[in-house]
Amino acid sequence: MGDVAQRERLDELERYRTELTGYCYRMLGSAFEAEDAVQDTMVRAWRGIEKFEGRASLRSWLYRIATNVCLDALNAGNRRARPMDLTAATPVAQAQLNARPEVTWLEPVPDGRVLPSTADPAETAVSRETVRLAFVAALQHLPPKQRVVLLLREVLAWKASEVAELLDTSVASVNSALQRARATLAESAPADTDVADPLDEEQRKLLERYVAAFEGYDMAALTALLHEDATLSMPPYDLWLRGHDDITGWMLGVGEVCRGSRLLPVVANGTPAFAHYHPDPEGGFSPWALMVIEITGGKVAGITSFLDVQRWFPLFDLPERLEA
Repeated sequence: MGDVAQRERLDELERYRTELTGYCYRMLGSAFEAEDAVQDTMVRAWRGIEKFEGRASLRSWLYRIATNVCLDALNAGNRRARPMDLTAATPVAQAQLNARPEVTWLEPVPDGRVLPSTADPAETAVSRETVRLAFVAALQHLPPKQRVVLLLREVLAWKASEVAELLDTSVASVNSALQRARATLAESAPADTDVADPLDEEQRKLLERYVAAFEGYDMAALTALLHEDATLSMPPYDLWLRGHDDITGWMLGVGEVCRGSRLLPVVANGTPAFAHYHPDPEGGFSPWALMVIEITGGKVAGITSFLDVQRWFPLFDLPERLEA
């Protein structure tokens, strides 16, 4: 194969990278594992491209390879979880930060890594909805092959016959797996969140007030922005709190170290997010957390602060520090 033909084949494979990464992220719950899975997919595809006979589309062939890579990965490890998947909410008076290194935590992802550009607003809305933390967490309750079927049928809108061909099974088996997957998800259905693509004026103002309240450490103002049953979690710790009283109580107790912080807006998992920078004793602000926000009914319903900033800030191309 000549250099030009090789370049064309590589370009043809690469144009599917973002959507494949989104698929693998939903399957695996990890941005890093998803990118590794897609890279493995691309290498396998490149090695086998000469044998690709074109009976299926190139896209379908790539999804078959990516599915097999993900199934191999899932057979080798535990499902990913959020703190609320492991324990009940803790009253603030009993709250302690307990690290759970044995837990494989659900991870955040930048939208640009997993959401391909599309001119169809409805398709964009579905894509964003199905990378939300709550949705991806719910997927982790499904056996791997049910996860495949649900994603291909209900997220990517494949026909049952196409999924059956990919999995080398029957249409009846695909339909049965889809019914079981739907039933399992119904038992732990992710809460709905407001559409935020793009943010409307009310949502922008809500987030502006949130930033002002958090940076000003104004707990009365913050309480007014939170649902009564809002949640706060902080992976890799298993602690999570429910209710604005417990959340603000935590922030005025152990969380008092966050007073004087700065928030830098980003986008993660189809929802608004902030890079949280902590006051540095040596001056300026240093990375503290990636804070993913979920909005429901015009108020903040969930705050997930991912504290492993050595992983998340480079992934989101965030500054190593902010100056005063």
